[in-house]
Amino acid sequence: MPNRLAHETSPYLLQHADNPVGWWPWTPGAFEEARKRNVPVLLSVGYSSCHWCHVMAHESFEDRDTADYLNAHFVSVKVDREERPDVDAVYMEAVQAATGQGGWPMTVFLTPDAEPFYFGTYFPPAPRHGMPSFRQVLQGVHQAWEERRDEVGEVAGKIVRELAARELSFGDARAPGEQELAQALLGLTREYDPQRGGFGGAPKFPPSMVIEFLLRHHARTGAEGALQMARDTCERMARGGLYDQLGGGFARYSVDRDWVVPHFEKMLYDNALLCRVYTHLWRATGSALARRVALETADFMVRELRTPEGGFASALDADSDDGTGRHVEGAHYVWTPAQLREVLGEQDAELAARYFGVTQQGTFEEGASVLQLPQEEGVFDAERVESVRARLFAARAARPAPGRDDKVVAAWNGLAIAALAETGALFERPDLVEAAVAAGDLLVRLHLDELGRIARTSKDGHVGANAGVLEDYADVAEGFLALASVTGEGVWLEFAGLLLDHVLTRFADPESGTLYDTAADAERLIRRPQDPTDNATPSGWTAAAGALLGYAAHTGSAPHRTAAERALGVVKALGPRVPRFIGWGLAVAEAALDGPREVAVVGPALDDPGTRALHRTALLGTAPGAVVAVGTPESDEFPLLADRPLVGGEPAAYVCRNFTCDAPTTDPDRLRVALGG
Repeated sequence: MPNRLAHETSPYLLQHADNPVGWWPWTPGAFEEARKRNVPVLLSVGYSSCHWCHVMAHESFEDRDTADYLNAHFVSVKVDREERPDVDAVYMEAVQAATGQGGWPMTVFLTPDAEPFYFGTYFPPAPRHGMPSFRQVLQGVHQAWEERRDEVGEVAGKIVRELAARELSFGDARAPGEQELAQALLGLTREYDPQRGGFGGAPKFPPSMVIEFLLRHHARTGAEGALQMARDTCERMARGGLYDQLGGGFARYSVDRDWVVPHFEKMLYDNALLCRVYTHLWRATGSALARRVALETADFMVRELRTPEGGFASALDADSDDGTGRHVEGAHYVWTPAQLREVLGEQDAELAARYFGVTQQGTFEEGASVLQLPQEEGVFDAERVESVRARLFAARAARPAPGRDDKVVAAWNGLAIAALAETGALFERPDLVEAAVAAGDLLVRLHLDELGRIARTSKDGHVGANAGVLEDYADVAEGFLALASVTGEGVWLEFAGLLLDHVLTRFADPESGTLYDTAADAERLIRRPQDPTDNATPSGWTAAAGALLGYAAHTGSAPHRTAAERALGVVKALGPRVPRFIGWGLAVAEAALDGPREVAVVGPALDDPGTRALHRTALLGTAPGAVVAVGTPESDEFPLLADRPLVGGEPAAYVCRNFTCDAPTTDPDRLRVALGG
C-alpha cells in the first residue's frame, strides 16, 4: 500500500514518508478510500519536535508487522497539528471529553464519515503500566468494527452530538470590569507557588500570558503583589534549567516544580511570548536580568530559528544525537563534570560546576546536569564567567544539533514580529527591528493572497495549502500593529486592518459576535472548532480581541471596538474562575479598562532628535496596550496624526483615551508621567 506523504511540505509528515504504513495526508480521498474498502480510519496527530511522537513512530509505524496489519484493516491518516490546528482541536476535544486527558501523539479511530469512536494518545508496542499494546488496540478496534458495527455507529453519533452541544456564546456579555480583574488576581494568588515562582505543580509551564496580565494590572492599579508574582516567576524561570544558560531561549516546560529539568524542545511561540514579557518586565522595573534574558532570547530566535527567506522556523527538537548514534532527549544541552574539564581545564571546570550547578550525581540522567544559576550563588569574577560561558557555547556548537522544524507558521511569526519589534526598539537594537520587518515582509509577500486571506504555513519559500485560522489572522495583525508603532510606517496598520476585516466577516457570528477558530467558508469538520482559552499561545479568540482593540484605538473604528468588547465577554465569564487559562484575555481586558491610551508623536522628521526622544518615551510607557503613532504633521500614514500640529515649532506628543485628550507636550518627562513610564 503506497505511502502518500513524500510530497507534503510538513517536516513532521515527511518524517513518516518512509514508513511502511500506507499513510494518507488529511484529504477527502482518504475518507473515500475508507468508504470504498469499508474500513475505519486511524487518525494519528503529532508534530515534528514531539518526543513521544518519535518514540511511537519508531516502535510501531516503522515496524513491518504493525504496518501490514494497519494497511490491511484501516486507512491511516497522518496530521501535523501545527499545520492543521482545526483538525487537532476538534479531535483533541473529543479525546479529552472521553478520557479526561489528552496529548500527543493523539490516536483516534474514525468512521469513514470522520466521526470519532475510540481514542488514545501514545500506545506502547507491548502492554505496559496498565496500557494495552498498540497492536491490541488495533485488533480490538478491528473486531468491534467487524462484529459490532451498529454499536460503533451509535458511539460515534453520540460523541458528535455532544461536541455540537458545546458551542459557546458569550456575545451578549460585556467586557470584564474592575471586579472581575480583581477576582482573577485573587485566583492567581491562590495558585501561585511562592517558593519557586509560577503556578501549580509539575509539569510547570512558563506562564507568559499570565505574567503579561500581572504587569498590566500593576501598571494600571499599582498592585505590588501582581508585580512581585511576575518578577519572581521570571527570575526563577531564567535561573533554572528551563532557560538555556549558554545560548538563550526557553524550553517548552519544566518536568519538575523547581524549573530544573526541562522538556528540551524549543518552540518559536514560547520564545516570542517570553521575549516580549521580559522586555516588558524590564520596562516596568529596570531589571538587569530581564534585559539580559530578553536580548538573549531575541538573539536565539534570530540565530537559530530564522529561515533563509526571513521568517522564523517553528521549533527545535528535544532529541539529538548523543555522539554514539543514539537520539537522546537533551543530549545537546547537558553536561557532566568530566565534559566541563575536557573543555575548560580543571580550575575553570570547578568554577563552572559551582556557577551552573553541575554536580557529580547530575540533575538529569546518567550523571549529566542541566545548566542553571543556583539561588545561593556566591561572588564570581564576571570576566572569567563570561569566558567560561563562551568556551562552553563554542564546544556545544560542535555537538550534533537538534532537528529543526523549518515550516513558517503565520500566527507564531506574528508573535515573533511583535516581540522582536518591541525588544529592538526598547533596547535600541535596530537589527532586531529589521528582523521583525523582514518576517512581516515574508508574510505579506508569501502568505497573503490578493484578497488578504492568509495561508497557515510556508516552507522553503513555498506557501502551504492550508488556510489560516483565527489565531493566524489575529497574531499576525498583532505583530503588524507592533511594527506600525515602532517603525512609523502606516502600511503595517493597513495590513492589520485587512486581516481584521476577515475576522469580522468570516470568523465572527454576525448575530452574537461569538468567534470561531475557522472561517465560515473553511473545510467543514464534524464541528466548527471554538476554544477561547489561552494555553501554549493566546487563543484565536483573545488574540483577536487584542488586535481589534489596538486597531480601534489607532483608527477610531467603532465596529472594531464593539467586536473587541463582545469578544472580551468570554474573559468576564472565565477570568474569575480559571485565570491561568485566560491570561492573554485578561491582559487585553486591562488594556480595554485603561482606554487603551492613544499616543500621537509629531515632529519635523522621524530622525529628528526631539521626535525620536518623544517616540522612545512613548514606547517605554507602561500604560496597558497603549498604541503609538509617529510621523510629521502633514503625514497621512496614521489617523492619530490628523490635525496634530507641532507646538511652537517643536516636536510634540498628544495622549488621548476614552475620547478625551491631554494638552500636548514637548517634554519627554511629562509624557513619561502621562504614560506611567
